[in-house]
Amino acid sequence: MELLRNLFDGTVLMMGFMPLLMIFIGVAVGIVLGTIPGISTSMAVALLLPFTFTMNPLYGMALLLGCYKGGNYSGCIPAVTINTPGTPSSVPTLFDGYPMAKSGRGGEALGILLWSSFVGGIFGTLVLVLFATPMARWALNFWSAEYFALCVLGLASVATLGGKHWQKALIAVLFGLLLNTMGTDPLLGTQRYTFGLIRLFDGFHLMPILIGLFALGELFHNLENYKTSDQKHEKHTYTYPKLLYYWKLKWEMLRASVVGTLVGILPGAGSAIASFLAYDLEKRVSKNSANFGKGAPEGVAASGASDSANTGGSLVPMLALGIPGAPTVAVLMSALMIHGINPGPEMFRDQPTLVYGMFASMFIASTFVLFIGWAGLRVWVRTTNVKKPILYTFIFLFTIIGSFAIRNSMFDVGVCIAFGLIGWIFKRFGYPVAPVVLGVVLGRIMEMNFRRAIMRDGAAGFYTRPLALIFLILAVAAIVYPFIQQYRAERKAKLITEDKRE
Repeated sequence: MELLRNLFDGTVLMMGFMPLLMIFIGVAVGIVLGTIPGISTSMAVALLLPFTFTMNPLYGMALLLGCYKGGNYSGCIPAVTINTPGTPSSVPTLFDGYPMAKSGRGGEALGILLWSSFVGGIFGTLVLVLFATPMARWALNFWSAEYFALCVLGLASVATLGGKHWQKALIAVLFGLLLNTMGTDPLLGTQRYTFGLIRLFDGFHLMPILIGLFALGELFHNLENYKTSDQKHEKHTYTYPKLLYYWKLKWEMLRASVVGTLVGILPGAGSAIASFLAYDLEKRVSKNSANFGKGAPEGVAASGASDSANTGGSLVPMLALGIPGAPTVAVLMSALMIHGINPGPEMFRDQPTLVYGMFASMFIASTFVLFIGWAGLRVWVRTTNVKKPILYTFIFLFTIIGSFAIRNSMFDVGVCIAFGLIGWIFKRFGYPVAPVVLGVVLGRIMEMNFRRAIMRDGAAGFYTRPLALIFLILAVAAIVYPFIQQYRAERKAKLITEDKRE
């Protein structure tokens, strides 16, 4: 009863003009900045941070949380429209979102993305409100061995991403893991494969790799196959499904929301792992798994819901334990500390109004995302109606500007172009680029936690700790199961062929 009373008081407090205005501005800024490739959610929130210094702490947090919610949703928009992931976690969205847009179903894909983001955001916030403290205690059971095993489980999704061509997917993921060996050793501080280049001391930044592989790789591929003699421009007309259509995807959204929230609670796990795991899970349980990667609505729903649910889960360790679980949450935590508020369990006792006001602002922000996103659907979807020469020019400009804006570095621009060429080569010879991203995202986390686990417990830590063992068993099962399915399908086809001959 006390929980409901505090939540009610927080909601009443946030229904005033000023807090609603702050949430609205935050969501609008987050959506606008999130659609620009290279502008991450944490960067967008950090840009608004100075404006909160002189504000009431509650209003300032409402502004930042609104930006967090809006940026998290809109990072997936360019993934659907121009095959460019705005954030690492939006990569699985383009697997099916972009094929849907190319076939004239862009409105459908963006509608699914919007509603799945809304459902995931509400679910993640509900878990945050109801189970923040016990879930944070559960997350503390995750040590280095568990994080390593979780990353191995994430890499197991390569078995489904590669499909029949699993050998090419394996080569791609190994290439991604290899990229993480360049730079400074995370534990010893020594230089590895930097070739004397100071710019490589920190390794490659993830966003130029993402933008290059997907946006420029697709652009170079399209330019290679573009016929200048064909001046006919095909203009798609977009229809938006009725609300009942989204209800049919409720179980996909719910499953992905659970995955996104649980992974978000783990400090340092990251939303990218959640998105890949949710997408992989949905592909395995779906009756239409063969359509994944070709324009399956279930794939867009899974990625969008898990990504948004991750925002609520990532706040659990900050509010319950005082531990920032993600880069964006670290910015939010610094905003509280600037106002003299120390995040942690004492906040629920000393600052209940602020805590439950933040909870209420997250619910309101999710609602604003739905309405602002719905109003902007017709704007986003018209991107693919632009004539190809103009569209290609703007995509190239955005990729260059986006990769430069990350660290104001021309080196990152060169990295983006280089990986654009790599993405084009991969696409030309039938190698998937998604496993490369998976290897880059998980490589550093895997290496660091593997070495920590070995130093602490030796190899025994991976089979004496129950959670780590369970994750590793699931990873092995996830890798083996597609091969069993393929063997059964081939055997069944062989029996059918033999029966026809008889």
